[in-house]
Amino acid sequence: MVKFLVRRIVFLIFTLFFVSVAIFVISELAPGNIAVNTLGNTITPAQEASFNAQNGLDQPATTRYLRWIIGSDWQAARLIGRPVTQIYDAENDRYSWWVVAEDGTLFQNSTPDGETMLRRERQADGSIKEVEAGDVWRPNEEGLLIHWGVDQDGHAAMWVKGDDQEAWTLTKASWTSQAGAPRQYIPLQQGLLRGDPGVSFFSRRPVAETLFPRLLNTLYLAAIAFVIVMPLALLLGLFAGLNEGKLSDRFLSISSLVATATPEFASGVFLILIFATWLKLVPGAVVVSNDTAIFENPSMLVLPVLTLTLIELGYVLRITRASMVEVMKTNYIRTAILKGLPYRQIVFKHAVRNALMAPITIIMLHVNWLIGGIVVVESLFGYPGLGRYVLDVALFKDVPAIEASAMVLVIIAVGTQLLADIVYTYLNPRIRYA
Repeated sequence: MVKFLVRRIVFLIFTLFFVSVAIFVISELAPGNIAVNTLGNTITPAQEASFNAQNGLDQPATTRYLRWIIGSDWQAARLIGRPVTQIYDAENDRYSWWVVAEDGTLFQNSTPDGETMLRRERQADGSIKEVEAGDVWRPNEEGLLIHWGVDQDGHAAMWVKGDDQEAWTLTKASWTSQAGAPRQYIPLQQGLLRGDPGVSFFSRRPVAETLFPRLLNTLYLAAIAFVIVMPLALLLGLFAGLNEGKLSDRFLSISSLVATATPEFASGVFLILIFATWLKLVPGAVVVSNDTAIFENPSMLVLPVLTLTLIELGYVLRITRASMVEVMKTNYIRTAILKGLPYRQIVFKHAVRNALMAPITIIMLHVNWLIGGIVVVESLFGYPGLGRYVLDVALFKDVPAIEASAMVLVIIAVGTQLLADIVYTYLNPRIRYA
């Protein structure tokens, strides 16, 4: 049993690695210009080049992949010669990166003229004190006087003394250019393995900050649907399989086929029309004004959950019915019947466990769909979940958000399959040491 699980976990790790490479490559090859999507199609070539440099998009693909997986703070610390850290500024509601001085002072760098290097020191009360950094310029291999530090926008940056480099930034009012800009940038992040997949180009906030609340919303919705659908589908499927050919079996089979064949957008609209518009029993849309709005008004989830129930119930029911019918026709069940064993004992002790093998596989596969594939249901009811989030970032080509959300879905997929393997070992002991 232990060897079996160890092999599965090792296989899971290799799967995640190869999938992460595939996700990165597909995201890189997907059509679209990130700079144009983020800043608009009126940007100049100089502004596009500045944007790409500041976000590391002009760096080799291998460098960007390693930064996405294991982060870049370690590389920045090596170049700067001091540790770097990320803190949350509650007053401005943003995260920022700082260099940690020997005495524990946090500071950033800037140079207004390319000659004088300034230090923006963070005080205990959160205020900023700007002082001259002194003679920090050091020659590099090319003989240029350089200084590595951290700028105000979350980059490790290399300034060259006397350089007239310009950086373009987009403010709320207009484009502005800044003289004395760094010649080289390293976007700072801790990496996916430490829970920091980068900053979203769409929201300009850390991806984890926007992704995980959406994931929790979807988990909440999916968990309710799962708790309702799966036990009900299994019970009805077993009941239909035990009554093959009878009126109850025909009714369940036909009704489940109709529910499964009806697209979720059609069944969702139908439910909204009846229960929200005509009967006015429940809200027809999910309106989330704060983080606790769903818990304050759970009736908003009735129609989304009912829509998911209609889709999933019929599919799992039919699979369970077919599996039960097949098991009841096997030789060992016939032998048990001929030996005169009680029918209840035959069904619950010998038939049900084997009949559940196929439905367990389907259920675990459909967990992935409930988490990431319910984009139609979420869009129809305005539910702020992961599926809708993936659609929005994909249309915008927000590469950091696409890569992070895809990896979350893959982790859920391989995790549920590992859970299915463990369940198999209890349903069928012959699998335990296979």
